[in-house]
Amino acid sequence: MMEDMMKKRVFSPPIVLLLLAFSLLLMLPEASATKFTVGDNRFWNPNINYTEWAKGKHFYLGDWLYFVYDRNQANVLEVNKTEYETCNSDHPLQNWTRGAGRDVVPLNVTKTYYIISGKGFCFSGMKVAVHVEKLPPPPKASPVVSGAPNLFSSGHILLMPVVFAIGTAWDAFIHLW
Repeated sequence: MMEDMMKKRVFSPPIVLLLLAFSLLLMLPEASATKFTVGDNRFWNPNINYTEWAKGKHFYLGDWLYFVYDRNQANVLEVNKTEYETCNSDHPLQNWTRGAGRDVVPLNVTKTYYIISGKGFCFSGMKVAVHVEKLPPPPKASPVVSGAPNLFSSGHILLMPVVFAIGTAWDAFIHLW
């Protein structure tokens, strides 16, 4: 009975593929979008300087602007530069207001987004302009100096998942034949 259990495969092909995929995922770089709550803990309200709020922040493709406000008072309108400067909400490019007072503006185009609140609140400072840019490329790797660790040196962080994936795939291959 014990010999029968020893002869059974330890890894089935689906498990091997899952482990291989997981090992490869560990080696991928991480990328994520940022959700900016407009106004931070003061939210989208009158008499706040949103130009100061946006200063020093970097907005990249894929980020989001999250507006929290009193839905009975304000709204979230995307306008052009002229309408932004004059607080004209008559012809918005996009009305991001969805009615709950918790609205998201996805920053999915590289441009300057001009956002205002209509109903007269723009004149009280409820307007923000954010420039969206492409994510900068990752820093270039420095050249390998003689004696410095590389992919094949012992203890390299990528070496163990690669060895594990190859060994698991080989084990599954042997057991299939």
